Amino acid sequence: MLIKSYGCTVTGIDATVITVEVSVTAGTKLFLVGLPDNAVRESNMRIEAALKHNGYRIPVKKIIVNMAPADIKKEGSAFDLPIALGILAASEQIVTDELPQYILLGELSLDGKLQPAKGVLPIAIKARQQGYKGIILPEENGEEAAIVDGLEVYPMKNIKEVIGFFINKTERPAPLRFNTREHFLIEQSLVEFDFNEVKGQENVKRSMEIAAAGGHNVILIGPPGAGKTMLAKRLPTILPPLSLHEALETTKIHSVAGKLRGSRGLVSMRPFRNPHHTISDVALVGGGSFPKPGEISLAHNGVLFLDELPEFKRTALEVMRQPLEDRVVSISRAKIDVQYPASFMLIASMNPCPCGFYNHPDKECVCNPGEVQRYLNKISGPMMDRIDLHVEVTPVTFDELTVQRTTENSLSIRERVIKAREIQQERYANDEGVHCNAQMQPRHIKNFGVLDPACKTLLKTAMEKLDLSARAYDRILKVSRTIADLDGSENIQQQHLAEAIQYRSLDRGSWAG
Repeated sequence: MLIKSYGCTVTGIDATVITVEVSVTAGTKLFLVGLPDNAVRESNMRIEAALKHNGYRIPVKKIIVNMAPADIKKEGSAFDLPIALGILAASEQIVTDELPQYILLGELSLDGKLQPAKGVLPIAIKARQQGYKGIILPEENGEEAAIVDGLEVYPMKNIKEVIGFFINKTERPAPLRFNTREHFLIEQSLVEFDFNEVKGQENVKRSMEIAAAGGHNVILIGPPGAGKTMLAKRLPTILPPLSLHEALETTKIHSVAGKLRGSRGLVSMRPFRNPHHTISDVALVGGGSFPKPGEISLAHNGVLFLDELPEFKRTALEVMRQPLEDRVVSISRAKIDVQYPASFMLIASMNPCPCGFYNHPDKECVCNPGEVQRYLNKISGPMMDRIDLHVEVTPVTFDELTVQRTTENSLSIRERVIKAREIQQERYANDEGVHCNAQMQPRHIKNFGVLDPACKTLLKTAMEKLDLSARAYDRILKVSRTIADLDGSENIQQQHLAEAIQYRSLDRGSWAG
């Protein structure tokens, strides 16, 4: 007897429906074909134990399990459930005509319990697109799949419940309902950190506001304990809230990477990723034998914070150069090509020298000039060129730490940022993929970065004095445009340009003395 059930595999952040064909005929062996990986090949052992534990069996006959299309590699253990149900139906241990209406997903424990799976959200989206009635999956993944409207979601604890679902139509549980928008709005109102907790550092707060308003990359340079990490952690609180589309896109990436377990399913806050400096190239940008998203993709629509930037491997930093420009990671292997979104804000921090106290007002630097230069050379010029704002963070004085006055909170700053972003969204409404000033292309700079003669003279002087590159020229114009947007100005004024130039004036020579 021939039976078809349906599962899914995920490539990149998109799912493909896999038809699991099970044929039971005379014979004594189980054959699994269709380009399965090792985890899928081992499924027969798990399925045999799970069925036996729940009162069923794998028949002593010739069983052929074909996973189509055969040219797509099938990865992971989530095919256990569709294979097991296909074997039961093909051997007539259960009778149902509804298997083709559902996507089945889940790894089986030896006692039949369903283990959580990765990539559930893109699978649920594909199931709805393909017109399936519903999806049956492990209980832990229920809320993640229920984000998708128009699809019946049935979370199950074990294979016994799944079998009961198909043979007892009158006793079925109700599909899981999840109010995506209500949950989304509640989660967005929760703020763990706030800028009103930061004492002093008004100039740095201003630079963070500019960065948030235009989506610009920032590097914070200052001695230990000056507040670099504290400021970076509060940046997401002043970014505009995620739109529902952005939230779904971000959740898809985290789902594929298996980072949603224990959460409510939908990523409602902008991601903040803070990898350790020992991270490998692949873990940072993504890839591997079976490609997975890296930290820069997990930071999509959010912030990637690289603390102590010179301590990262230079090769790891250099592979970020292309994603910083293109906002996408392309991974090519012999048998597969995938792309992961990587539109993130880079926030980096570093000490001005190995000991950390160069140019400190109270402590003396013990590094010699050669050590300082070697330390700075760990970060390449092209990498620094791609960072829009270079900000010096000075230590906070005792008087600033002990003052009792109330400082501006994140919500107030966010309101100004949102207004500036609304101006940019209107400006780039007809340009797909451009949402903020940091994403401006040369044609946008030509149209929206027009300078009057006085501004041109100022910028020329700065370029010559600071020996800036053509890329730095573009970055200055982008930041100037953002400052003008925060000011509500249609044109870039001299004060906007001067402030933008100030954020490029921390060249290597000034750090090294």
